[in-house]
Amino acid sequence: MTDYIGIQGQNILITATDPSNPIEGQIWYNTTSNLLKGYANVVTNAWASGGNLNTARANGGGAGTQTAALYAGGDSGPGTSLTTTELYNGTSWTSNPTGLNTARQGTGTVGIQTAGLIFGGQSIPGALLSSTETFNGSTWSNVPGTLNTARRVLSGCGLQTAALAFGGIITTNSAVTESYNGTTWTSVNSLNTARYTLAGAGTNTAALAIGGETSVPNVSVGSTELWNGTSWTNNPTGLNTARSALGGAGTQTSALAFGGWVGVVSAATELWNGTAWTTSPTSMATARRYFGSAGTQTAALAFGGIAPAYSAATEEWTGTAVAVRTITTS
Repeated sequence: MTDYIGIQGQNILITATDPSNPIEGQIWYNTTSNLLKGYANVVTNAWASGGNLNTARANGGGAGTQTAALYAGGDSGPGTSLTTTELYNGTSWTSNPTGLNTARQGTGTVGIQTAGLIFGGQSIPGALLSSTETFNGSTWSNVPGTLNTARRVLSGCGLQTAALAFGGIITTNSAVTESYNGTTWTSVNSLNTARYTLAGAGTNTAALAIGGETSVPNVSVGSTELWNGTSWTNNPTGLNTARSALGGAGTQTSALAFGGWVGVVSAATELWNGTAWTTSPTSMATARRYFGSAGTQTAALAFGGIAPAYSAATEEWTGTAVAVRTITTS
């Protein structure tokens, strides 16, 4: 007779409802549906080439979705600052006839292609900006509301009428956070870790601050913070690859972080489930930093940047979020 005493196993959770925040690889038995379930990604995520920008550049502001994106401002080389605006339709970029009212780089940019918001950054030669502009799909307009703290290489998330701006450089790395209601910027509770060149995802009331640099120059961090509309909370686990000048997409509970700087340009891609980051086996085709990003965890976009030369390349990410799967046997 076989001796089973020495065999080690893992207990399977028995529950009437699916866990609210499972981790990848977790298995449980749902007594309500009488189904054995697991949390896994069964589809291989992948990056593919998209249409090139008309103007190769970095440090611009990206917003929108994979099939309707916006890229404004930036620089095309040291000592430059641009007003250039381009629109993406899922296949190709079109130069918008009118650009920003103020040439700028290192901005915060949020919203959608037909209702964008750009704020802060710097002009050349190095003047920090607090001004805000709105985009209606064809034209940028200056609006009265200005940031309380002018800064550059900051991040943001949200919509044109409900935005969040956080981090950046004033004279050194900043933790300043401001909330926008469509008219006025209001200073709110600061990040726990002052940093710049970080990525953002989510909304005005449920945001994610990802990576960045904590001092000048290039001290990259992997720390992740969550915003609940009032304050930031440090997440116990950060990025698997600490980096700065990276791209972010998605929501507070389902995000994507990609590219950036780790002492060299990076192509690493990581997925966030609301608790922890998982490194994707598929990296970007072109390692880059200071690029524009847009979209969601399952349909993201990366464009422009430095790789190491100024780039016009666009990459499209298509994937399936880690999700609950029913396990069948026969």
